[in-house]
Amino acid sequence: MLSNMASSLILHKRITTTLAKAKALRKYVEPILTRSKDNTTHSRRTVFSYLQNKESVKELFDTVADKIATRPGGYTRIIRLGNRLGDNAETCMMELVDFNDTMQKDSSAGKTRRGRRRRSKSSDSNANTETTNAENNNEASGEKDVI
Repeated sequence: MLSNMASSLILHKRITTTLAKAKALRKYVEPILTRSKDNTTHSRRTVFSYLQNKESVKELFDTVADKIATRPGGYTRIIRLGNRLGDNAETCMMELVDFNDTMQKDSSAGKTRRGRRRRSKSSDSNANTETTNAENNNEASGEKDVI
């Protein structure tokens, strides 16, 4: 079952399955993808012994290996989709990371910091004490601020 799922993942770049199967497939397919970086006869035969599918081996060594050549690991991504209606099993989508164009565009758009910065409590307390001191001085002198 894992070799068929791995072949489907390599050929289609994305599959939908249950979460448990996807986690098992990740452990099965990551070493195969690492082995595909080295395009030798020995590595092709080793990968073929796992996959038993000539088309998926050809696709793996021709297109997939070129895209993952610089990546040190983590070739797959699991995205949870929710629960299946019939048996309430957790389903997910498993995909090859370098073949998802929408995620690559989002990450390469540039990272901007969008968080708000808080003032430190010491500056807040200093500002509050200065305003209360100013109000006390105005009340003591009889002046009132009109806003």
